[in-house]
Amino acid sequence: MDFLQKKAMSLAEKINLIRAGVMGANDGILSVAAIVLGVAAANASASTVLLAGMAGMLAGTISMAMGEYVSVHAQRDAEKRAIADERVRLAVNEAGEREFVTQKYVDSGISRELASKAVTEMFTEAPINTAVRERYNIDPTATTSAVGAAITSMISFPLGSLLPMLMITLAPASWRIAGTIGAVVIALAVTGSIAAKLGNANAVRALIRNVIAGLITMAVTYGVGHLFAR
Repeated sequence: MDFLQKKAMSLAEKINLIRAGVMGANDGILSVAAIVLGVAAANASASTVLLAGMAGMLAGTISMAMGEYVSVHAQRDAEKRAIADERVRLAVNEAGEREFVTQKYVDSGISRELASKAVTEMFTEAPINTAVRERYNIDPTATTSAVGAAITSMISFPLGSLLPMLMITLAPASWRIAGTIGAVVIALAVTGSIAAKLGNANAVRALIRNVIAGLITMAVTYGVGHLFAR
């Protein structure tokens, strides 16, 4: 049973990977949309717009994947350091660490008697896990796969970027700009809402914030491209 529990991906891990996927898709949608709109605004040919979009997609995919990989490893290194420091504290002054955790519970509204009993039991079963969790707000038993996060971003970014690329290259010339912007706004609303729900945040505010950020980004790149229109 312990082996299966260690092998099984925790709910937190799944949520982290889903969040990485959602944000990767969001970045793919917005980054490539901004690129192709800027190039299209400069009256570039359809093939040039497509090439610019593909270059942006490739660069963004690699950048997102490597960024996730490095970020997760950096977080893991920081957690390992915190755990090592806490091991030293426990070895030198376990009573002080018990008192720290006990006082933290008392400050949260628990009676000292109940807090002392809870701390005694937790320190008997897993002292390092308890001390690290309460002092650093880190769960030593939780792990996030750096490779998994990188692969998730590597898949989600290009998938997200396909929407603006297809719209800007396949839509009729008369409404390809407006069509691309409209499709991107809808997609950003969806990814913003999903990200908010994963983080237990206000979905409406997140949706509006994501859409506004996208519109500003697209407006800036479109304006710059328009300045160089032939």
